[in-house]
Amino acid sequence: MRLKTDEKVESPQKIRLDVYLAENLTDWSRSQIKLQIDNGGVDVNGKQVTKAGYLVKDGDKLSLNFETEELLAEPEDISLDIVYEDEDIAVINKPQGMVVHPAPGSKNHTLVNALLFHFGKEISDGTDKIRPGIVHRIDKDTSGLLVVAKNNLAHENLAKQIAEHSAFRHYLALVEGIVKDDEGTIDAPIARDSKDRKKMAVVDGGKRAITHFKTLERYNGYSLMEFVLETGRTHQIRVHTKFIGHPIVGDKTYGYQKQKFALDGQLLHAFKLELTHPITNNRMTFECELPSYFQNVLKKLKKI
Repeated sequence: MRLKTDEKVESPQKIRLDVYLAENLTDWSRSQIKLQIDNGGVDVNGKQVTKAGYLVKDGDKLSLNFETEELLAEPEDISLDIVYEDEDIAVINKPQGMVVHPAPGSKNHTLVNALLFHFGKEISDGTDKIRPGIVHRIDKDTSGLLVVAKNNLAHENLAKQIAEHSAFRHYLALVEGIVKDDEGTIDAPIARDSKDRKKMAVVDGGKRAITHFKTLERYNGYSLMEFVLETGRTHQIRVHTKFIGHPIVGDKTYGYQKQKFALDGQLLHAFKLELTHPITNNRMTFECELPSYFQNVLKKLKKI
């Protein structure tokens, strides 16, 4: 099986082909990408390029034809919290710690493995064969709602809603410190962190990223926030909260290394999803409760 993707380079300066792909194909390591390039899996402006160090520039068209057979998921009997289901879509409450789809190093125990077991052939092809049904993603250690497409017509429609910002994803997060503003918008571009390529950061010349927020509750040293994504950049809320000086509690990647609470990841939960049903055209809203570990932390805090 091969992963076929077309992409136009967005970069303010010339950049190595393998570096650019590693920044934008976050499921692949640079060494794995180099192997794909060496094997003739990348065309630049219609011509095959087999050198990882080839310099690409803004506007170059990349055509990828990657071997992905080793990443194809097998069905696994993993329990799912199905919030809603009909013949076209399903809404899943993903637990913290579950990877959404297979990636190098995470072939098994993903949401896709579970979807294949529960829904079988009643699931869309997705954008490629390793992400069947997946319209949008949330991080491994973020919990909450995801909509899954059960056929290609539904998938195309839902993906368009995400791209056109007519489907809304609401998150709750506990952040460090007292947020002064009751509400606001963070409009700050995001790109790969030049000092740590595994992380994202607010970077001049990065892709535009917009996050709307409300401060719901203030505690002694913490704030409970609601976030609504307008764009969907990698780690967007986590990066933006760090940027404004209020990283998410439990986030050791973008927040404090020393955490007060014993947590397995960030206190970030996708609690509400608003969308238009891709077939019936009905407007739908889904909600789910905060996980128990999140609620337990809130119970320990003192409101101010």
